[in-house]
Amino acid sequence: MGMVQVILREDVLKLGDAGDLVSVKPGFARNYLLPQGKATLATAARVHEIEHQKRVIAERLAKELGDLKAVQAKLQGIELEFTAQAGEEGKLFGSVTVANLAERLAEKGLDVDRRKIVLDEPIKMVGTHTVAIRLRSDVIAEFTVTVKAAE
Repeated sequence: MGMVQVILREDVLKLGDAGDLVSVKPGFARNYLLPQGKATLATAARVHEIEHQKRVIAERLAKELGDLKAVQAKLQGIELEFTAQAGEEGKLFGSVTVANLAERLAEKGLDVDRRKIVLDEPIKMVGTHTVAIRLRSDVIAEFTVTVKAAE
């Protein structure tokens, strides 16, 4: 089966940046990129429009970058603390998940999409952990999570 050419409307991780003309599999375009509004089909007329769209997108992304840098600065100083039941070796009976982190950040007034929190697997050990949030492909903020054992 062939590939479909689409023009990205916003940055898509591991695919390209806004305004890029990329080739993707038809199912990926039909089921994800197009319904989510992340891309449009690349027709001849739209390909000629790319240059104008790139300028508009670049201006919008520059403004967004400024906003994201402010959010990044707020997140850098954040320290979250969790108390959980733990065994003798410091292994938690439960775990601290991305949902827990997003909820605790929301309590601190930072509304972060939980899908942007980068956590390979839930935190299952007592101690201090560094967690990253990918605000955009080039803007990553890190914060500290401390997990303590309940008495």
